[in-house]
Amino acid sequence: MAIRLGDTAPDFTAETTEGTINFHEWLGDSWGVLFSHPKDFTPVCTTELGECARIKPEFDRRNVKIIGLSVDPVDSHKGWAKDIEETQGAALNFPVIADPDRKIANLYDMIHPNASDTFTVRSVYIIGPDKKVKLMLTYPASTGRNFNEILRVIDSLQLTANYSVATPANWNDGDDVIIVPSMSDEEAKEKFPAGWKPVKPYLRVTPQPNKKGAAPGGQ
Repeated sequence: MAIRLGDTAPDFTAETTEGTINFHEWLGDSWGVLFSHPKDFTPVCTTELGECARIKPEFDRRNVKIIGLSVDPVDSHKGWAKDIEETQGAALNFPVIADPDRKIANLYDMIHPNASDTFTVRSVYIIGPDKKVKLMLTYPASTGRNFNEILRVIDSLQLTANYSVATPANWNDGDDVIIVPSMSDEEAKEKFPAGWKPVKPYLRVTPQPNKKGAAPGGQ
């Protein structure tokens, strides 16, 4: 059965470039990003893993653990890591799962027969500290991922998990946000002392609540 948003991320034990892990135990109280790659020693994957290694401090700052997956074995991953460091200028600094029997890829529905019966597509799962799936993205094998967008989504997920807000189109950390429609104006007055701009009764724009010194949006 396909994974849906809000489902508990399937747990598993696997060999990785950093030893054997139990996924839920490895995540602990952190957020997680699990992302798959069609195969080792492929060009787009090489750039993606190099980029993730380069920006890993950004994930660390957000309390997010990242882990890759490819259908090749650990020895292959370790050989590929040398190419990644040489060509991308960043050494692999997070684990990559070996999944030669495609057990985890099938568990997470990462293999799409219309593309290939053996290679994983570029799947992304963002998982919360509660082990629930918060976001799923699937790219074709030919298209590299935008990790700035993944970081942006994590910022939104972490903000909206703690405050009664939603983030509008093209939102970035620090931009104004939207008070959820289920909250009355009276409740909003208590939770959002900075006030809000009432564009419509259902569209109330307010400064990002965890940023200090902001004025109400549009005022």
